Amino acid sequence: MGNNDITVKPEIGIQPVKIVKLFKTLSVVPDNLDKIRARELWEETEQGFGTVVAVLDSGVQKEHPDLAENIIGGYNFTDDDGGNPDIYSDYIGHGTHVSGIIAAADNNKGVVGVAPKSKLLILKVIDQRGRGSFENLIEAIKYAADWEGPNREKVNVINMSLGGSEPNENLHRAIKYARSKGVVLVAAAGNEGDGNLETIEISYPGFYKEVIQVGSISESQTPSKFSNTNVNLDFVGPGENILSTHLNSDYVELTGTSMASPFVAGSAALILKTLNNIEPHLAPMYVYDYLLFHALPLENFSINQVGNGFIQLK
Repeated sequence: MGNNDITVKPEIGIQPVKIVKLFKTLSVVPDNLDKIRARELWEETEQGFGTVVAVLDSGVQKEHPDLAENIIGGYNFTDDDGGNPDIYSDYIGHGTHVSGIIAAADNNKGVVGVAPKSKLLILKVIDQRGRGSFENLIEAIKYAADWEGPNREKVNVINMSLGGSEPNENLHRAIKYARSKGVVLVAAAGNEGDGNLETIEISYPGFYKEVIQVGSISESQTPSKFSNTNVNLDFVGPGENILSTHLNSDYVELTGTSMASPFVAGSAALILKTLNNIEPHLAPMYVYDYLLFHALPLENFSINQVGNGFIQLK
């Protein structure tokens, strides 16, 4: 796997995450929000207020000033902290970074997420070694699908910036279950790409058709060399040198399809706010159609590299 996509398969870990740049303090709206035209949808959608995104990852730094107000709950499915389900701390920074891309608060400090008033349900499926199991991922998907918040909130979107190389029927079944309940599922395409559009690289759960599989493009809107190419790729999002929240209340730049996926998950939270009286189980289809209609075609590249194009919200 590449630097920032976590493998969910027993006995397989990740390479050490390479931090491109680290910042102690800053106040910036990342330009990627404008590249995907997110802020143009903020007023209409109340910045995602009332939506809940489940982040299935390595946990979160709960006290991070850009995240604390938006964390609605969490659960630890790993053996970290003695397997205590109530401690979902992040020890490697991956989940904290992903969470910030989705929902860092618009509070005039730090960075700002795609849907800065959405809530985050933190489901820790990756341990401090960067490892996880299909079993824990399956349990977390079911947990998210059945979860009910303190005010009867439901999970609207699941982000999975992780993957394993083998299909798993129980995982596929759990994904179908969540989708049947109206949950939009988004996953990273994976970082095994070799820059050759003729070869295919497959990562699960992203490859399942019920999941929106997201690849990465560079700042110049060309496919990232590391980004997996395959026939089920749906869209691409920003994935190189992405600035977001990290451990110790810091901010760092990271690269990977793990960073592209939460741009789509945050976008889904906004898109769902444009719905009017739709049957809940139709929500995933509506979100997909919205993304399909607005995507920017990248016509110089194969659909195996860019899917239906670069996500746009307007």
